[in-house]
Amino acid sequence: MVQRSDNLVISAALAGAVTRKDQNEATPYSPEEFGDEAKRCYDAGAAIVHIHARDESGLPTPEIDRIRETLENIKEKAPDIIINLSTAISINATDRERIKPVRTFKPPLASLNTNSMNFSVANWKTGEIVMAAGNVFTNNFKTIQKFARHMQKAGTKPEMEIYDMGGLYNMLLLNKQEGMFEQPLHFQCVFGVCGGIPFTPTNFAHFLNDMPENATWSVCGVANQQFQAALCAIGWGGHVRVGLEDNIRMPDGELAKGSWEQVKWAKMVAEASGRKVVQGAEARKEFNIINDSVTL
Repeated sequence: MVQRSDNLVISAALAGAVTRKDQNEATPYSPEEFGDEAKRCYDAGAAIVHIHARDESGLPTPEIDRIRETLENIKEKAPDIIINLSTAISINATDRERIKPVRTFKPPLASLNTNSMNFSVANWKTGEIVMAAGNVFTNNFKTIQKFARHMQKAGTKPEMEIYDMGGLYNMLLLNKQEGMFEQPLHFQCVFGVCGGIPFTPTNFAHFLNDMPENATWSVCGVANQQFQAALCAIGWGGHVRVGLEDNIRMPDGELAKGSWEQVKWAKMVAEASGRKVVQGAEARKEFNIINDSVTL
């Protein structure tokens, strides 16, 4: 069984690659909006922001100057917050484009996606695939290993994105290679993606039972599974990710005023459960982060 902590780290995924302003107006597009939202999330209790930068039209972008401007705005307004850069970026990004922001900015954290999978948007009531029915999110072993080596060279800790049991076993296999990953490993369990595993207590338990004992771990869930997964993680000594990337609403069904409002909810639940929400140096220590900031 993986480690449990009295401290709790909250991550906020501010936009993702899919969420749009016509779904929730609080979704940030511009560097200024990202900076403002990161500050609100930090003030609400978040230690980490997970970033997919957007272009002027709101599409996810691998453009380095746009990412730099976004990061500059975030660090100016929330200098103590920990940056976690996405290496997914978008379905159209090449491997070179996906890893270039990590090589350029050397963030403390970056997502390392762990398997190839269908990755779409569904109507869960009817079973209809409503977006990206032909999309396959490709992360073969060659890509995973290449990204891991670039992260190690950059001093970036991989956040292993686990969408199903296959992804977890891929990481356990590669971890047998000496020097592939700095220890201990850090996992982000992602529940409810169309093409991945849904949140259930049984699925949650399988993840925890098969992770290395010294690993750190966090959970997030899509739509209402965000709150189901967070409640279980908070109660079981793990960490949580919330934010508009994964869910645009609050538990009562109302649109979230921003990712910060979900952070505020997570902090309230954590403190009611006797957990201490940590930021800054305490959060870096909790996740065994050595690299202190991005290179701008």
